Amino acid sequence: MDASASFDARGRTFRAGTDTVTSVVRDNETVRVIADGAVLSSLRLHGDRLAVDGGDPRGLVRGVAAAAEALFGWHPSLDRLVLELGDRPAAAAALAREGLAVIMDGKPVLWPEMLMQRRESWLVDAARPAFPLSYAVTDGKRHPRRPPKPEGPVYSRFIPWLSDVISFRVVDIARDLALVHRWLNDPRVDAFWNEAGDLDKHRQYLSRLLSDPHMLPLIGSFGERSFGYFELYWAKENRIAPFYDAADYDRGWHVIVGEDAFRGRDFITAWLPSLMHYMFLDDSRTMRIVGEPAAAHAQQLRNLDRAGFARIKNFDFPHKRATLVMLLRERFFGDRLWQPAAKDATLDTQR
Repeated sequence: MDASASFDARGRTFRAGTDTVTSVVRDNETVRVIADGAVLSSLRLHGDRLAVDGGDPRGLVRGVAAAAEALFGWHPSLDRLVLELGDRPAAAAALAREGLAVIMDGKPVLWPEMLMQRRESWLVDAARPAFPLSYAVTDGKRHPRRPPKPEGPVYSRFIPWLSDVISFRVVDIARDLALVHRWLNDPRVDAFWNEAGDLDKHRQYLSRLLSDPHMLPLIGSFGERSFGYFELYWAKENRIAPFYDAADYDRGWHVIVGEDAFRGRDFITAWLPSLMHYMFLDDSRTMRIVGEPAAAHAQQLRNLDRAGFARIKNFDFPHKRATLVMLLRERFFGDRLWQPAAKDATLDTQR
C-alpha cells in the first residue's frame, strides 16, 4: 500500500501519547514530531518505508513511536513500517531493545501490534512495574494480591476519526458523585443496572467499589466532556469466577454511556477498544477480558461480536440469564481491533 498517496488531508495533526504537547504533523511525505515546541524527529514516508532524517538522537525512540502511532492511525491498512536509519546501527539496536522494532534483513521493522503494547504511549503511570505475584484468599477464593488503586487519570489516546482524545480517570467521589447519580437514575440505565436511588446510596456504592481491591471505577471523557462510567474487575474474585475457569489476571467490565450525544458508531469504535487497550496494558499478564451481558440482549451481543469477543456459553446469574463473552489479548492485538471495523456498530448501556 502506498500510504503517502492515500493520505487524507483532514488528518494532518495527530496528538501522540499521553503528553498533550507532543504532536505529529504531516505535509505529504514529510512527517515531523514536535515536542515542547521543538522538532523531536523529522521523517519521510514513501509506501511502507519511513526514513528518519534527523532530530534529537536522545529522542529517537519517542519520536519514532509517536510518528508510527500517527501513521498507523491515519492508515489502518498499513501493516508495517520499515525504517531507513542510514548508517546508524546503534539507533536500530535501541529501537529493538525497546520492543519498538524487529530487525529483519538488516532493517528495523515496526509492527502495529507491537507498538500498541508499549505502555509509555498511553498509560499515565507507564513506569509502574508489574505488581509482584503473591496470593491471598478472599471469601474462599485464592487469587493474586492486587496492586494499590491508582488515582486520577490512568489512560489517554488520540482518536483520529474524531480528532479528539479519549481518556479514563479513577472516580473521585467529591467530583463525580452527582454525575454518576444522574446516570444511575436514568430509567434506561436503571433497566440494566437496578441501582437507582438517592445521593447517599450512590455515595456508599462508589465508596464500596473504591475500597474493594478487585474493583476499579472509572469515568470516561472525550476531551473535557465526561460521557461514561466504567467498572473494571479482576475476574478471579468476582461473581463470574464460578462460571468458568478464571485465570489469575483475567479482567472484566461493566459500562454506562450516560450522555446521549456520545452514542453511535464513531464513539463506540473509540471508547470500547480503548477500554480493552487499557486493561491489556495495565498488566501484561492479562491474557483475556470477559463479560456477561444479558443473553437476551441480541444487539449487545452483535456489538461485542464486532469488537472481537467470542461467545463462550450461556449461564444463570441470580439476577439474569447471561452470556459469557471473551476477548483474547492475541486476538485484540493481532487483528488490530483498536481500529474501527463495523460500519453499523452501536452499543446500548450494558451491565
